[in-house]
Amino acid sequence: MYSYTKTFPKKDRFSLGQKCEGLTLEFLEALFVANAKRDEEKLPFLYDLDVKLKILQTFVRIINDVRAVEAKDYLHMSAALDEMGRMLGGWIKSLKPEKENPAG
Repeated sequence: MYSYTKTFPKKDRFSLGQKCEGLTLEFLEALFVANAKRDEEKLPFLYDLDVKLKILQTFVRIINDVRAVEAKDYLHMSAALDEMGRMLGGWIKSLKPEKENPAG
């Protein structure tokens, strides 16, 4: 994120840029915390991570809307966040307790 925010126009760098950098660091910190927990304790932390990721994705869309980045940079950031979302979703799915089979 930092490599993109340093190229933002000055008016966006110190508002949207700093917010995105902060969210990215919060996400990274929360990721390490979630990873350090035992499997049975991870789900609440992963759900928090999912919320942080959605907020970051929203800010990246806003960055695109105000044209603080070029379209190719937005596509790259968006693709990276989408991939993180898929990976996080898979992690959550792997830890969710399976629902009882109503037929069995």
